[in-house]
Amino acid sequence: MKRILFPFLLLGCLHGQSQQLKPAAPEEAHMSAERLSRIDSLVNSYVKKGYVNGATAMVIRDGKIVYDKAFGYSDTDKKIPERTDNIFRIASQTKAITSVAAMMLYEEGKFQLDDPLSKYLPEFANPQVIRSFNSKDTTWTTVSATREITIRDLFRHTSGLGYAQIGGPMETAIYAKAGIVGGVGLKDQVVGDKMKILAKLPLLHNPGEKWTYGLGVDVLGYLVEVLSGKSLDQFFKERLFQPLGMNDTYFYLPEDKKSRLVPLYTEDPNTHTVHNIGKSVNLKGVDLWADYPKFNGTYFSGGGGLSSTTKDYAIFLQMLVNGGIYNGVRILSRNTVRIMTMNQTGDLEVAWDKYNCFGLGFKVTTEKGSAVSLQPAGVFQWGGMFCTTYWADPKEKIVGLIYTNVWPTSHGDMNELFKNLVYQAIND
Repeated sequence: MKRILFPFLLLGCLHGQSQQLKPAAPEEAHMSAERLSRIDSLVNSYVKKGYVNGATAMVIRDGKIVYDKAFGYSDTDKKIPERTDNIFRIASQTKAITSVAAMMLYEEGKFQLDDPLSKYLPEFANPQVIRSFNSKDTTWTTVSATREITIRDLFRHTSGLGYAQIGGPMETAIYAKAGIVGGVGLKDQVVGDKMKILAKLPLLHNPGEKWTYGLGVDVLGYLVEVLSGKSLDQFFKERLFQPLGMNDTYFYLPEDKKSRLVPLYTEDPNTHTVHNIGKSVNLKGVDLWADYPKFNGTYFSGGGGLSSTTKDYAIFLQMLVNGGIYNGVRILSRNTVRIMTMNQTGDLEVAWDKYNCFGLGFKVTTEKGSAVSLQPAGVFQWGGMFCTTYWADPKEKIVGLIYTNVWPTSHGDMNELFKNLVYQAIND
């Protein structure tokens, strides 16, 4: 009996990996449609209060789309309803895609995770760590780092590199003086030129010493360009987006898709309600152009440059939940996905989250973290600056995404509540 049954189980597993994401009744994936409708009430309440202008949300279980809805308006002034196929600026959700691209090259033997970065990008040799900083004239002194930055450090945010524009006052000042920017909303420039300048600036701490959210994944994207001989835009398109059928994910949108980009909104600091941000906003001394995905741009930020839909990003996440394969196309081996989604930071505390850890490109829920959340250990997740959120759960076979495009916002708790409402709808 076992010999007969095993091939059928194997066939079922392979069939699941070869399928494309398709809508299905929630009950087919052991989810309660009635309980999922609580998501409607949550998002509609935030729209009604003016906390968000609109949102799209998607839930997948067992490779089936069991929830896919849009709420409110993409443009409140013109009363244009939000649509499920709208394109959003996903900002730091780009990091996971860059990390997968780099691991594809790792699988090809292009590097080892603990190789010094300077082996491939010599500008990063002999790193210096900041010792003192004078805020009056933005000068500093340094000491030699205790070791070089490794490629693993870039993935897991332990390089000591900070973040331009969204980091603390010291790193913001240092990077601004050198012309280093966060990577989104730019009109011209080339990422390689900026990374070479970044390489000569002081680290905030010794590599491996702390977890600091920074420009490491932009450096990783530049490394992909150097090792592959292709621009990051070209590598993504040829090696990821076209093979997976991610037809709505771009650094800069083609003409026929620009109308689907949602406007960027911001929050009134007094009323805490949202309004259209307009053409640009000044972000710590640099103009962030709201319509940057419509530019004919040349800056391919591996840390934050992409725009996409919930469906496209769900395909990417489903590939990872499947162990590196989707619709019969293998992107990574299952063991590569395994090391990307396990603890790579040890006991280091991840900023903004004292319970969980970081892998190679994702925050990962630990047993400790699962005690304060409905998410089990092993969930991997992150989000984007403009209030987009995703997670993937290999144990429950769940992928969840909720997108708005509001910055800044004090109502990001909607995205966290959404996670709870997905898990409470499990019905098996």
